[in-house]
Amino acid sequence: MGSQKNLGHIWQENIQRYGSYPALIYEGREYTNVYCDEHSSRLAHVLRKRGIQKGDVVALCMPNCPEALMAMAGSWKIGAAVVLMLPQLQVAEVTHILQDSGARIVLTTPDLLPKMREAARGLATSPQVYTLAASGEGSLHEQLVQAPSHLPEVGLDEDDLAVLLYTSGTTGSPKGVRLSHRNLYANAEATAHSAKILQLRKNRANLGVLPLAHAFGLTMMHVSILIGDTTVLLPQFDPVRVLEAIQTYRITHASMVPTMMYALYHHPAADKYDTSSFFLCISGSAALSRTLAEGFQKKFSCLVLEGYGLSEAGPIVAATDPSKGIRPGSVGVPLPGVQVAVVDEQGNRLPPGEVGELIVSGPNVSQGYHNKSEETERVFRDGWLYTGDLARIDEDGFIYIVDRKKDIIIRGGLNIYPRDVEELLLRHPEVVDAAVVGVPSERMGEEVAAFVVVRPGASVTAEELIAFCQEGLAKYKTPRFLYLVESLPKNDIGKTDKKQLRQWAQERCGQLQL
Repeated sequence: MGSQKNLGHIWQENIQRYGSYPALIYEGREYTNVYCDEHSSRLAHVLRKRGIQKGDVVALCMPNCPEALMAMAGSWKIGAAVVLMLPQLQVAEVTHILQDSGARIVLTTPDLLPKMREAARGLATSPQVYTLAASGEGSLHEQLVQAPSHLPEVGLDEDDLAVLLYTSGTTGSPKGVRLSHRNLYANAEATAHSAKILQLRKNRANLGVLPLAHAFGLTMMHVSILIGDTTVLLPQFDPVRVLEAIQTYRITHASMVPTMMYALYHHPAADKYDTSSFFLCISGSAALSRTLAEGFQKKFSCLVLEGYGLSEAGPIVAATDPSKGIRPGSVGVPLPGVQVAVVDEQGNRLPPGEVGELIVSGPNVSQGYHNKSEETERVFRDGWLYTGDLARIDEDGFIYIVDRKKDIIIRGGLNIYPRDVEELLLRHPEVVDAAVVGVPSERMGEEVAAFVVVRPGASVTAEELIAFCQEGLAKYKTPRFLYLVESLPKNDIGKTDKKQLRQWAQERCGQLQL
């Protein structure tokens, strides 16, 4: 295996380092690391018999399950790349991804089989569609049972394409992010190095609740394999099942997005479960409000560490390292091997404390976008990834994310960061969720529009919330319009869909003359 950082070898390396142990627990059944390695090798041989070769693309659309992990590893063992698709995608979205990626085969579950076949129908080159179920239409199970369990002889390289990860599309049509084995392996290795706090605990049990089809979930699963953890894998997030798993399996740590943490924090039955084993929650993928972080830590008597990343960076850029201190509002320091800087509009480096666009360089940074050369040239320049996120870096190297560059509201020539307004609104005792966008105004350029979700039975009014904002922020930053809504639109990973919110704002406000 040498020093090549190829994910096709990750299970074998895990076995050499830790011996045989239960690497996964799913629906009450244990799966050893040896089983995962052998089963993925069987699938690799089956894929080769189906005509899949090195450089081909295998599409996966499954909920979290052992078969999804083995399908990835099996594809990588023969040098194929995988395109990961969330089960929630609609037929048209799947069709776009299959066409753009050029996938030659789709592996899915029986319940998703009709959708996958419908999506593949009509494409110029229609991919094969199969399931890995034990029986039923389109199942490869019989071939898997008969296939050899040894590693296929295929030359693997760390610069081979490993994953095509299509962005959520909240800012436009989804783009396929090209991630090599080097990108993903280096990112998982650096994250594992930063997870030293985990290795201080014995009898660790990780909860796998993030979608494996998302960059954050995929990398944290690889971290678990690299450090030899047992992962209790859930098909999807459900607060009751999470609480049950923590109690039953004595879960010690988990990675989540803020919407998951919010659901657990506010769940009425949370106090009925024994969560005393749970000592660490890692938050990422979306901004975590300080109110939620502090409340979650207190409720579950655990440590909450926030990180920062994006798909184009494999995905993790920075993480909070307790040995270096925890600074409120910071997403931590860059991972080992990752370089960051803050630049102005002309690309000039800015000194510590000044706000500008965060740029990233390192072995984790993507090869670019699939079939989108112009977009690739715009975002990836001179070895640096231009994230589109506004940030500042203090003198000690701690990163503070201010907002998305495209989300800045410019009212009367003055910059307003929506996150500042959102954080303030979330401090109000009656508010449970909030998001802020700009709405066009002929007079001011833009006005501030806020969408707020309040607690059931709350009596607070929009006018009172605007007044609350005016007490805590300069008046020009406070919402000109505030709408109470039942919920905010979210994408499949739980981020607030600001593209949809801007449409809501346009429908309510139109082009303002104010």
